[in-house]
Amino acid sequence: MLKKWKVSLALTLVSAIAISGCSQRPETPSTAPSSGKESSNSNSNSNSSTPKKTLSMMMNVADQPVQDMYRQIINDFTKENPDIAVNIQFPGSAYENNMKVKMAANDLPDIFDTHGWAQVRYGEYLADLREEPWVTQLTDTIKNVVTDKAGKVYALPISEAKDGIMYNVDMLKKYNVEPPQTFDELIAAAEKIKKESGGKTTPFFFSGIDESTIGTYFGYFANALLINTANNSAEDLLNNTFDWNKWTVLPEKLLDIKKRGLINEDFLTAKRSDLPGVFAEEKVAFVMLAPSFVDAVHKLKPDMKVGLMPIPAMSASDKPAFSGGERNTMGVWKDSKNIPEAKKLMAFFAKPENLSKISNITKLQPGLKGVASKHVLTEYYEKYASNRVLPYFDRVYLPNGMWSVMSKSGTELLSGRITSKEYSETMKREVQRLKKN
Repeated sequence: MLKKWKVSLALTLVSAIAISGCSQRPETPSTAPSSGKESSNSNSNSNSSTPKKTLSMMMNVADQPVQDMYRQIINDFTKENPDIAVNIQFPGSAYENNMKVKMAANDLPDIFDTHGWAQVRYGEYLADLREEPWVTQLTDTIKNVVTDKAGKVYALPISEAKDGIMYNVDMLKKYNVEPPQTFDELIAAAEKIKKESGGKTTPFFFSGIDESTIGTYFGYFANALLINTANNSAEDLLNNTFDWNKWTVLPEKLLDIKKRGLINEDFLTAKRSDLPGVFAEEKVAFVMLAPSFVDAVHKLKPDMKVGLMPIPAMSASDKPAFSGGERNTMGVWKDSKNIPEAKKLMAFFAKPENLSKISNITKLQPGLKGVASKHVLTEYYEKYASNRVLPYFDRVYLPNGMWSVMSKSGTELLSGRITSKEYSETMKREVQRLKKN
């Protein structure tokens, strides 16, 4: 996987300099524009001493309230450590391309966000953090994501993703529907809601313009179908011996959902930005987006209760599971001249009170144990604490570049331009092509 990433990096370097890129994961869309500004927190306190070291820091954080919390924590750090300045940047959608350029030049920030790719993409650039005091607190679900078999720890997980399906709590109660445990129960619930709402509610929302909404369906249920306890295809996917005919189940089920009239009719022209509004108007019941979606809904309807459930299992013999892994992290560049200072700042962020502040804003789980959080999704994380968290499907089982293929092919499928079988053939062909690179 590392080889393919290096080749991809070389091929995209020139265009990366000229244009800004987009995040591969659909769970990280911006709900508020990034300022794009550099923020220096070196002397934001009354101590007049001149900083002896300046740390460069780059984070893949788009939401303004979260950026502000990072700055606040850094201000607290520099008050305690006036000899260290911190220059933090939030490049927004340009983050990945900026990092590609910096990796090619081997000139990275002292601290940077690995945003889901600590081992595969950034591994060779990162210092080993296994001796840091917070390592013993890594949660059971994130430990293997940021730690390799040799014991190297690649990053501090500021927040851990546990993505599932969000839903209108009062709507499910109104129609006497329990959070579905299986895919079949999900479809049955959707049909019940549509029927008893008199057609007002079309349970699912997809956007052919923002194709990641369709890609997310495939990412979620690929785990449910192929990485389950009864019929696990993980090794076949990793060894390139997977029978892609098995994939056809996923596009067939999506077409069945469309045939039943359970998705928005305007899926080709609808935008992802439309979703908070139609959800607030109770025109949509189930949503496949990151937890930041809750804030967008509450801006429109503050009292609406939004629930979170793990992704329903494809088989009645299996159990629902979240899709996740890294969300926001901090890694240290191995060639940094300021490694001790960088680790000191990282340890400050790892304090329970600081991770708690970030968790309460992001609605995400902290990546360390012993960190209390209290927000609108806390009760659901607690309720489903024992459910598995399966790594994002495309990050582990598909070569780099397949997220776009998966999303675009989904749009082609819903538009009637390709069949379910042709979708699977496209997946097989593109996986083989990208693995050769």
